[in-house]
Amino acid sequence: MGYGKILYFLISCNTLHLQIDFMNTTKLFRLIAIAEGVSFLILLCIAMPLKYFANMPEAVKFTGMAHGILFVAYIIFAWEVMNSLNKKWSWFFMAVAYSIIPFGAFYLEKQLKKAD
Repeated sequence: MGYGKILYFLISCNTLHLQIDFMNTTKLFRLIAIAEGVSFLILLCIAMPLKYFANMPEAVKFTGMAHGILFVAYIIFAWEVMNSLNKKWSWFFMAVAYSIIPFGAFYLEKQLKKAD
């Protein structure tokens, strides 16, 4: 239930077009990118082997839910960063691609940190 409220807040911020300082948006996106990357690696390297080799499907259930929420937040904030920094659509699609590749979110975060 708590995750739903957070997701609702993120979506309402996006639809109401709240004026958010681009530095705060970029920093928050970088934090979300790191969290999303870590959750993806935990899902791939710990939870999935536990599910299939130790017969513990609960590991994927909880880790997968957390990763899904972080992924949605990642996409929303990638959109916000694209708009606030006047990036092209290709940047947004590359940000989405980086989120699918293991360690890709860390690479994008490093690029954004270097740009600051």
